[in-house]
Parts: sequence; structure tokens; C-alpha cells
Amino acid sequence: MNADTAVATLPDFDLLANFLIEEGVLTLSPSELHGLIAGQLAAGARYDEDTLVKVIADLTGAELQGRDTARKGLADLYATTLAQLEGDDFSVQLLVPEDEQALSQRVDALGEWCSGFLSGFGLCVSAQSLSEQAQEGLKDIAEIAQIALESAEEETEEDENSLIEVYEYVRMAFMLLFSEFNSVEPPTQAAQSPVLH
Repeated sequence: MNADTAVATLPDFDLLANFLIEEGVLTLSPSELHGLIAGQLAAGARYDEDTLVKVIADLTGAELQGRDTARKGLADLYATTLAQLEGDDFSVQLLVPEDEQALSQRVDALGEWCSGFLSGFGLCVSAQSLSEQAQEGLKDIAEIAQIALESAEEETEEDENSLIEVYEYVRMAFMLLFSEFNSVEPPTQAAQSPVLH
């Protein structure tokens, strides 16, 4: 597979969880961190590595400035997420635990991702600038951030299918918000027509 057709893949959830613990970031789960970055990207924010590290450090209270491993990890997560969003194959992923993990853990992680997304998006966009469709998507993501498994006694296939549907809805809302706030405006008529002198 060549670089043009390669799909950008998010880091492994458990590896990122261990990385966050090692770096002293105990206030965010991997899902919430990814949601935070994703929300800012969806809102149109673009950062160089130094600014990204400062923003995340300010939000988490972690000291990340002098840590090369932390810088690289954050930069890679940011770059991979942006590459997925800018790709034309709809390969956008949300960083949640793998399907082999307990359903309750995946449900909690999806709620954390949504919470992080709302925080990141809210840092960059005011409510007045949202279209009706964007407002509806954000409202739904806010409701999903409160998601909880009603009964942890027994995981059913119906619960699994419901989580898949909710995950896909959030993923599509994320892509919709990204496309609304990151679209390239078509050139104006004046810019298209050369002026003869």
C-alpha cells in the first residue's frame, strides 16, 4: 500500500492509557484526550507542536513542556486524527477500547470521548456561529456524553448493537461538524475572472 492510500490509524487505547499514566496525565482518559483534540480540530483549530502541547498541558494541569515522549505522542495523535478527517475515505475513528473489552468500559469511554469533544469544540467556537444542524449534532453529543449502561449484569447483543449505532452516530456528527467548520470557500467571481488591462 502506498502512502497516498494508507489509512491513518489511531494509537492502541491501552498503550495510550499507559503513556498518559507514565507522563503524569491522570485527569484524562485516552478517549477524553482524543475527544478534546478532535473537538478542537472540528472547530477549525490548527496548532503547531509547541502550541498543542501548551493547550493540552493547560487543560490537564500536566507538565508536558520538557517531555519529548509526551510531545511526540500528542503530535502523533493530533496528526493522525487530522489525516483521518482530511481523507476522503470516511475512515475517521473515535479512540475507544477494542470490542474485546467489557461493554460497560466501551460505553463509559464513548461518553468520555463526547465530553472531551464538547470541551475542545467549545474552546474554539461560540454558540452563535453554529448552524441549526451543528447545534443539533452538539446537543446530541452532549446527551451521549451522559451515556451509561442501564444494567451491567449481563451484556446482550442488543446492547452491543445499540453501542455500535451510537458510536456511528457520534462519528458522523463529528465529521459533519468538521466539514462545516473546515470547508474551503469557493473562490468569488472576481477572483475567478482575470482582469484585462
